[in-house]
Amino acid sequence: MIAHSVQDPLYYLHNFRQVLAWVGSRYADLLDEHEQRFIHDFHHLAEPSQALLVRMVMRKGELFRSDRLDYAEIGDTRSALLPLLEQGWVCEQPSLSIEQLAAVLRKEELAEGFCAMLRQPKVAKSQLLAQLSELQLAPRPLAQWWPQCPISILHWRLQALCDRLRLLFFGNLYQDWSEFVLADLGLLRFEQVAFCSESRALRQRSEVVLAMALHHCAEQLEQGQPPAEILATLEGLSADNPWLERRRSRLLFQVGRQCERQADWSLALAVYQDCAHAEARIRQVRVHERSEQWQAAHRLAQQIAAAPRNALEVQACERMLPRLARKLGGPPQTRRRARAVQTLELELPRELATLGVERAVREHLLQEGGEVHYVENTLLNSLFGLLCWEAVFAPIPGAFFHPFQSAPQDLHDADFMSRRQVQFDRCLAQLADGSYRQVINERFQSKFGLQSPFVIWQVLTPALLEQALHCLPAAHLQACFLRLLQDIRNNRTGMPDLIQFWPQQGGYRMIEVKGPGDRLQDNQLRWLAFCEQHGLPVQVCHVRWREAA
Repeated sequence: MIAHSVQDPLYYLHNFRQVLAWVGSRYADLLDEHEQRFIHDFHHLAEPSQALLVRMVMRKGELFRSDRLDYAEIGDTRSALLPLLEQGWVCEQPSLSIEQLAAVLRKEELAEGFCAMLRQPKVAKSQLLAQLSELQLAPRPLAQWWPQCPISILHWRLQALCDRLRLLFFGNLYQDWSEFVLADLGLLRFEQVAFCSESRALRQRSEVVLAMALHHCAEQLEQGQPPAEILATLEGLSADNPWLERRRSRLLFQVGRQCERQADWSLALAVYQDCAHAEARIRQVRVHERSEQWQAAHRLAQQIAAAPRNALEVQACERMLPRLARKLGGPPQTRRRARAVQTLELELPRELATLGVERAVREHLLQEGGEVHYVENTLLNSLFGLLCWEAVFAPIPGAFFHPFQSAPQDLHDADFMSRRQVQFDRCLAQLADGSYRQVINERFQSKFGLQSPFVIWQVLTPALLEQALHCLPAAHLQACFLRLLQDIRNNRTGMPDLIQFWPQQGGYRMIEVKGPGDRLQDNQLRWLAFCEQHGLPVQVCHVRWREAA
């Protein structure tokens, strides 16, 4: 796509035209009659009217004050507005509720326009609204609310349609028009992936409907909508689309968690049983447990333990089964002990606590020699992202479908690696033949700053990169990268906080830092167990604060 400089006053219009062209060429078969008519009629508008429309599309909300639609590059707002009114895309006298008016009018305007209805006009705006809401007044146009109002309020009526076009372009609704501006400014830069005819986020109109429903249901859940109502909205909506199914599973999992918070055990179970989320089966056991259905909980936990789908289930069953056996009156069961991890006990001056416990430990370890970096999850992920850049950004059908994509759409799918097996084999083979250092260094230079799901550029300095490639054995990197590929969503976190290098000796150790009262989290425990299993040097550092004498 052609980048337009933000120095061009109509940059936003050019970007919107590109979106329409992209959607029109790639998704013409999915557009309904209303959307096709809009694209056609938009192109026949005069440029000032197009620009005013796009200004409203890109602003928040659907109601606009007439005095806030004044743009130098557009010129006379009224002339630009008339074609939009004639099309019915903008309404000049919408019926407005008190709440809608209060969202647009300033406090003093609200007090002036409704002074006859207010008991106390000289209070905060929220209190003015409360007084007016008590009257339970029916919605009406602004001219009927306040005939002398010096402004008008316009209602932009096609926001839902433009949201669908944005969905078709981005494949989601969390990215918006600001992506173009950030890209034009160079603040966001993306890898250029070749698009093919199959590079489409959505393939059927029903998928558009489902994607919009999932978005609105997620908003409603966040706003406190009852879970049963959200489930009723989703009933009958489905699509044979992997990434839509992932979104549906995430939403259902959130609905199930809300059911648990409300102690609606039967609905929570029903939701989790229809959910492919990685933790759904674990939550089913917990729901049985919390509702004191010990037999059902134990039976399901045994089934999961016999055929776990991921490391989370293995870890959860190791905890749940002994507990459930006790509830059923069985003999005591001992939990399998995790491998012992080397520990480091430090007592540091209380004044270092202002740095944060990780950086306080780093300052202490620097006195012992070597180089110490606070990297947490960033270093190993970044090294993996650089070495496997070719595989991550391979133009696999269905993985990339717009030019502002920082990661393949199937990144968290179970078949993410298998779909790119050839590319990953080629990348990981460089660890065996020793070329990985040169490859990673060259990619650090050539790809610097491009968006990536793995590479954290602001942390990966040249010095850190040089030390890591010198001190980290290729076999250790390979073990970590393969574990990451087994379950990217869950294994990309939980890595130790600090890494200490001894460049002269070519050695290193990783250190997980815990302050007073801190406990190891589940994902950290899994990484520590992995490091012990594969011989990666790791320690858990427990910190106590020493008071000043």
